[in-house]
Amino acid sequence: MGRFRKRMDGSYQPEDNSSDERYNLAYKRVKRIKGFYIHALVYVLVNTFILLSISNSSRVGDAVFWEWQTWNTVFFWGIGLVAHGLSVFGKNIFFGTNWEQKKIQEFMDKDKENKWE
Repeated sequence: MGRFRKRMDGSYQPEDNSSDERYNLAYKRVKRIKGFYIHALVYVLVNTFILLSISNSSRVGDAVFWEWQTWNTVFFWGIGLVAHGLSVFGKNIFFGTNWEQKKIQEFMDKDKENKWE
């Protein structure tokens, strides 16, 4: 299962390191990223249409616009979109690879500049 997860993550390096295998992995990763962007675009378009149609049938300050039924699609589909994004970009979306090492080096360089030596 670990090898499969690494392949899906995109950090998997094939043993033989052939260019065909690397191309196939890169192609799959690009397709997954493209699928996420299409999902995000459809999310924005559909929810904009829903909210505009509700706002046209009632005023924005009206109680109908601020009811839960108006916003539940945006909320639950948004949770699904976030889950899709995490599956595509992986768990290191915020901290990235080698984040700790880079941060430690940054602090060491900063302390080095502040010395009076």
